[in-house]
Order: sequence, then structure tokens, then C-alpha cells
Amino acid sequence: MALFGALLLALLAGAHAELPGCKTRVTSQALELVKQEGLRFLEQELETITIPDLRGREGHFYYNISEVKVTELQLTSSELHFQPEQELVLQISNASLGLRFRRQLLYWFFYDGGYINASAEGVSIRTALQLSRDATGRIKVSNVSCQASVSRMHAAFGGTFKKVYEFLSTFITSGMRFLLNQQICPVLYHAGMVLLNSLLDTVPVRSSVDELVGIDYSLLKDPVASDSSLDMVFRGAFFPLAEGNWSLPNRAVEPQLQEEERMVYVAFSEFFFDSAMESYFRAGALQLSLVGDKVPHDLDMLLRATYFGSIVLLSPAVIDSPLKLELRVLAPPRCTIKPSGTTVSVTASVTIALVPSDQPEVQLSSMTMDARFSAKMALRGKALRTQLDLRRFRIYSNQSALESLAVSWGVAGVPRLGRGRAAKARLLPAGCPNVLPPPSQLIPLQAPLKTMLQIGVMPMLNERMWRGVQIPLPEGINFVREVVTNHAGFLTIGADLHFAKGLREVIEKNRPADTRDPWASSAPPPSTTAA
Repeated sequence: MALFGALLLALLAGAHAELPGCKTRVTSQALELVKQEGLRFLEQELETITIPDLRGREGHFYYNISEVKVTELQLTSSELHFQPEQELVLQISNASLGLRFRRQLLYWFFYDGGYINASAEGVSIRTALQLSRDATGRIKVSNVSCQASVSRMHAAFGGTFKKVYEFLSTFITSGMRFLLNQQICPVLYHAGMVLLNSLLDTVPVRSSVDELVGIDYSLLKDPVASDSSLDMVFRGAFFPLAEGNWSLPNRAVEPQLQEEERMVYVAFSEFFFDSAMESYFRAGALQLSLVGDKVPHDLDMLLRATYFGSIVLLSPAVIDSPLKLELRVLAPPRCTIKPSGTTVSVTASVTIALVPSDQPEVQLSSMTMDARFSAKMALRGKALRTQLDLRRFRIYSNQSALESLAVSWGVAGVPRLGRGRAAKARLLPAGCPNVLPPPSQLIPLQAPLKTMLQIGVMPMLNERMWRGVQIPLPEGINFVREVVTNHAGFLTIGADLHFAKGLREVIEKNRPADTRDPWASSAPPPSTTAA
């Protein structure tokens, strides 16, 4: 019975689990590049190690070793890999650290001092970063485990008291090795918990796209690591900024990621794009009104010629009034992704009117347009961009029953009889003449509408959409050599990574003000450091 209850709860939880609109996979192909950049960063961090002074006495000899600094990291073997379930592991074996320190020796009244180079050899470091989702939905380094050891130290002493230093070297190098062992893991812990988290803070979670719409990239659960990849699932939903708590239910197909040939894969479902279009619709952005000089001159002349018959019947004071062309989307557009391509369907009203000064506007025509656009997605840097191309649209008039003949048009402007005319013809009584106007009477509507879309709307729409939307990626990292693949209900983009900025540069830019002291709020538990 208890088992049945647990299964029931699991099924209910799964049924109510939120589906992601966006998924990201980082594959093992990316780890070599990340390791190279990470090791440069690690070397710079290890150079910040400060070892306390060593002071001691052996008989009549007093010695002091101070100002110990790490000068370089030499790697013989290193490996970065994923470890199930949520860890990223860096293993360094048989490395060496270059050191420089100041020596001081006092024997009775004789003094010797100076600087000397040394090396710590047989350095082994194993550190694991545990990745998780924090309360805001951001990916974070939630824990750092570390084991580090230095097997031997070597220092070439010289000067007047060379033989004395060689006698004391066992005490000095043993003490330095012990202190160095104690310093490596705290530095790595601070680098992971503070500095790398400051880099992850640059990943957008809930941010504005423009003045109207924002996007939510919060993680829906902790990242999941396998032997070959790290997978993350994001909400991937747009929202109107004026309605910060609004969300569109996700009923789209969940995107799937199977490939591992490229460094990174990002998948977007139809919901991702639908939430964007519905957000802009709710924000009132999907409408366009052109009046007077805003109407392109050629389009103005074309529309006046098309509606010349209606215009000449108006009073002389109205005939020369500015022309108004208004396009208003009637319902949120919808995106359909198939292996053959991506399309966007839009239903809009098109109103053409004259706007005399100090008088009510005079409507010349009101039509409904069903349009279909093909959409091409591209990834540039870290921005997802879209290019729309008008494929076909269907227009029908809202003004009279005689003009409600539906005619489908291709982009080339070739008319064909729509279902509306055939349906009306079947409804006519037997023997009654066909009173519907022939399709040729609607042909003049095709030219101005097509012109309006192609030269008045599409350039502005594509200019805005080509600015792109940032996808969840840290600052300083971009995508290159991307490949877009369409599937049923979602699309995937495979790409490689490129560091436009070094980790050090980005971290220094975003470093919290109180983290320059590596001991400030970042010291690991004693058990994480192995002597």
C-alpha cells in the first residue's frame, strides 16, 4: 500500500511538472577548451597564495623564510571531466610549482640574506565542483571538494652559509611543504564558490529583452551530468514586463537532445517562440499605423489608384486628405516547427482610410489577412536571431457580403478561387444567377497589400527580430560554427564555444567588492584539504 501511494505521488508530480521551453547540453567536446582557459585562471589564482613566514632555531643558528610567492604552475598531466550526477571534476597529477622567497640567517654576529628560487614537485590536486539550481533558478557552484598534496620540495641554497642552509634545508622545506599543502585547497575553494559564481551571475535568468517584453531562463531543476555531457533545462518563456507574473501554459512538445558531436547544443520548443509572440501581442506591440508622410510615396499612389472609384465620390475637401494605413494583429501568432522548416501564422486586420483634418476619418476598406511566414533561425555570438520571409496570405473583406469572397494568394500574386466563393455558389437557389463578383475584382487588392507587407512592414519587423535574444550563456563566451536542425515541434542548434574574453577579465569585471581577500567568507571546511 505504501509503495502504491509513493508511485501515485510520483505520477502526480510528473503530471504537474513544468515542461521546459529551452534545453542546453554541454558535451565533453567542450571540456578541453574549458580546461585550457580554466588552467590559466587556476595558475593565476595559485599565484595569490601567501605562505606565512617560517622562523626557527637550530643551535646557534636563527633562520627566517619570508615573502614566499608562487611564480608558475607547470603541468605534466591534467584532466577535466563530468562526473554523475552533478559534478565537474579537475584532476592534476605530478605538477610542479615554482616558488620564490627571501632567506635570512643569523649565526652569532654573522648575517646572511637574499632571495632564492625553489620548486614544489609532485603536486597533485583533485577538485570537484558540484553544480545546482539556486532559489532564483540560476546555476551555481554549490560546493567544492578538494584534495591537494605536495610530495617534495627542492631549494638550491647558495652564498656564504650554503653548507649551513643545506643542513637546515630539511627543516625549511618540510615546513614550507606543510604550509603549501594547507594553502592550495582554500584558494581553489574560494575560486569556485566566489569567483566562478560571480561568472555564473552573468548568465541571464529573468531579464528584459526590450522595453516591452522580458524572458525567463530560470532552471527548472538541478543540472544533470553524465559521463559525456551536462544537461540543463530552462523555463524558456517570454512575458510582458507590465505583467511580470503572467505565464503562458506550455503544451508544446518537449525538446530532446541526443547529439554530442559539437561542444554545445541548445534546443527550443514551439512554446519558446509562441510565448514571445503572445507576450508582444499582450503588450500591444503587434500593430502598425502609417499616416500621411509615413506611408511610402509609391504605396500612397498605388492605394489611391486602387480606391480611386471610392475616393472620387467623396467631397472635394476629403479627396486630398492624408492616407492612413493600419495593420493590427487580431490574435497571438503561432509557430509551427517541422523537419521541413519553421512557419509563423498570423491573422491581422488591414484598414485603409483617409484622415481629413478636423473631421472624422473616412474608411476606404477593411480586410482580414491570414498570412504565413517562413522563419529562419540563426545563432550569432550569443544571440538567437530570426529572419522572416512572406510565403502566402489569404485576404477577405469585412465590409459586405459581396466582398467576402475568399481568395488565396501566393507571394507571386497569382489568384485562385477560394473556398468562400465555392461555398456561396452552392448556397444560391436553383436557377438564381451568380451575383458574386468575379475574382478579377479582388485582384487590385493584392498589389497594395503585398506592397505594404514587403516594403512597409517586413523590413521593420526583420530589423527588430535580427537584433536577437540572448540565450543563457556566461559573459565572455560566444557560439561559433552553428548548425540549425528542425525536428517535429522543436529545433536544435549545435555550435562550438569561443572565449571572446578570458575568465580572469570577466571575473575581475564582475568580482564582488569584498572577495579580494581569499579568506573572506570562503574558507573550506578543514576536511577538504589533504596534507
